[in-house]
Amino acid sequence: MPKKIGDGMSRREKEIMDILYEKGEATVAEVLGGIEDPISYSAVRSTLRILVEKGHARYQEVGKRYVYLPAQPRNRAAQSALKQVVKTFFSGSFSNAVKAFLADSDSLSDEELASMARMIEEARHVDPVDGKDA
Repeated sequence: MPKKIGDGMSRREKEIMDILYEKGEATVAEVLGGIEDPISYSAVRSTLRILVEKGHARYQEVGKRYVYLPAQPRNRAAQSALKQVVKTFFSGSFSNAVKAFLADSDSLSDEELASMARMIEEARHVDPVDGKDA
């Protein structure tokens, strides 16, 4: 069984999505050319079909070829995946997720910690109703 990552994609599906995000759009042959550990053309085509079925990718017919694209911008896909991880592993609590990251604070640089502190301060000063500074 393929190894799954946080958003329910296998390692290979994630690799193919990374190629689509990097290129913006790609044919099966172009995706195949970007894969580090090559697989067959039909396996790439099959994986792209699965990604379309799951809603991660979409395609357009260009002449006789299919051109595949991400279904949503990377940042929106990342937010969706993160929300699913928080829901699944942290009972929906973002603060518990942050605690888990901070428990491994040795891997965070002083700059990253300072950046997080600034983001928290900025979030405190935003009016939750209209999104403007309070």
